[in-house]
Amino acid sequence: MGFMDDAKETAEAVGEKISRSWEDTTERIEDKADEMKADADVKRAEAERDSVHKRNEIKEELRDS
Repeated sequence: MGFMDDAKETAEAVGEKISRSWEDTTERIEDKADEMKADADVKRAEAERDSVHKRNEIKEELRDS
């Protein structure tokens, strides 16, 4: 039975390694998605800031006219 026990332990070890690899890959994908969402939020905020700044400039020019 030593051979069967070794084979069982090896199969379990491989299964655990595959499981850990899958979890790591899933976590990396989630991290990348979070990063991309954060980048999009920053770009949106920057665009809004620029829009407000430009709108304020135009209002100021109209006041001065």
